[in-house]
Amino acid sequence: QVQLVESGGGLAQAGGSLRLSCAASGITFGYYAMGWFRQGPGKEREFVAAVSRGGGNTDYVDSVKGRFTISRDNDKNTVYLQMNSLNADDTAVYYCAAGSSSRNYVPKRPFDYTYWGQGTQVTVSS
Repeated sequence: QVQLVESGGGLAQAGGSLRLSCAASGITFGYYAMGWFRQGPGKEREFVAAVSRGGGNTDYVDSVKGRFTISRDNDKNTVYLQMNSLNADDTAVYYCAAGSSSRNYVPKRPFDYTYWGQGTQVTVSS
């Protein structure tokens, strides 16, 4: 049974930081690219960041570049999203996802991902 369990969400003030974690089980973690998506109130789910299987390649949506950092620890089967300089537009439910891919590929489309977590709420107060 595959499980992706996000944690680390919560309430932050504008300009503050949060670190999301996503622990995976039931998959061979190193075979999967990992991504973070988010869905804000009244908005569609959007790509936030992704990291390739080995961790060597990453990609971000323009709105978070320079503020968010995705990383992974293949020994711990965990992917992280460090979020700095948060603003109200970052308020959303954040989902992690796992997608089987070639080693260096960084998928950005939802249908590239097979497994999804339940999401964790991030609320930024201004």
